Amino acid sequence: MRHLALLFIVLLTVAQSATAQSARKPVRVGVVGLVHTHVHGIFRKAYKEAGQTDIEIVGIAEPDRQLAERYAKQYGFPMSLVYPTIEAMLDASKPETVTDFGKIINHLKTVQIAAPRGIHVMVEKPLAVSLDHARQMAKLVEKHKIQLLTNYETTWYGSNHRTYAMVFGDKAIGDVRKMVIHDGHQGPKEIGVTPEFLSWLTDPVENGAGALFDFGCYGANLATWFMNGERPMSVMAVTQQIKPNIYPKVDDEGTIIVTYPKAQAVIQASWNWPYSRKDMEVYGQTGSIMALNSAKMRVRLSEKEPEKMIEATQADAPASDSFAYLAKVIRGEVKQIDNLSSLPNNMIVMEILDAARQSAKTGRVITLK
Repeated sequence: MRHLALLFIVLLTVAQSATAQSARKPVRVGVVGLVHTHVHGIFRKAYKEAGQTDIEIVGIAEPDRQLAERYAKQYGFPMSLVYPTIEAMLDASKPETVTDFGKIINHLKTVQIAAPRGIHVMVEKPLAVSLDHARQMAKLVEKHKIQLLTNYETTWYGSNHRTYAMVFGDKAIGDVRKMVIHDGHQGPKEIGVTPEFLSWLTDPVENGAGALFDFGCYGANLATWFMNGERPMSVMAVTQQIKPNIYPKVDDEGTIIVTYPKAQAVIQASWNWPYSRKDMEVYGQTGSIMALNSAKMRVRLSEKEPEKMIEATQADAPASDSFAYLAKVIRGEVKQIDNLSSLPNNMIVMEILDAARQSAKTGRVITLK
């Protein structure tokens, strides 16, 4: 009996070890589209990060062969990974999840193809070009029981999560009364984005809007998070074409005011900043916290206390990057999807963006029913 017990323990240990090794195997990822240059992030992760076991790229869907060859030469992946359509890539490579780096208007198509196959999806921000598209995507998610994540660079900023912990965990500044969120850069053409990126980013149909959607989504995402998923009462937006000679079809400047019963969020999205920025100011009843970049923070807890600088770390964020987090989700290591990436948050983001676009067009405050 003793020998049988020892044998059972050995077998159990071996099984547990095998399970652990299986859990650490890279998640099989398919890449949909190469026209969004955020795709460099997943290629750097897969081909340049030594020893990473989070993801393995098993297929790429991109009809533009020359574009695919350019990335293949830069990162050293074989062209045998590249397929002309999403369907062909999914059928041949059998990924567990796909990441969409195509035009925003095509996010819906990706979900329409992937969801019935039970394949999880992560899209680059924003979730969709319209609230109608977002609602169609949400129905597919519910019907086919997949995960649909939206990736924002700011989700992986330790400073934003440290701010949230101080506001809601430590109660450091009282209830939130105002948020001011700045996002953007000098302009996509000015910073030298690729031609295939610029063409759809500056198209109101393929991107939804200009700076209003491109950078307004960050503020809507963070404001929804700090309002604990509460839908706003109203949205008002003003947009401008300060550089119509460069961006004749879309806005390059947008300001959105989002009102809640006891708070406001002012979202400043611009392709006219003198430098790139993604920062946030949170004002409470007694003090303020400003996340200046991914790590640095400026804190003033009361009128009597002096302002001080502190630093957050990457460990304050839910993962080191979006692909490490995606791997955790697919492996079942995440019990509840981080709010910033979640579908409920991003459905409200789309309500805000849709209302902002309507407000800018009509000059009216849009009340959300």
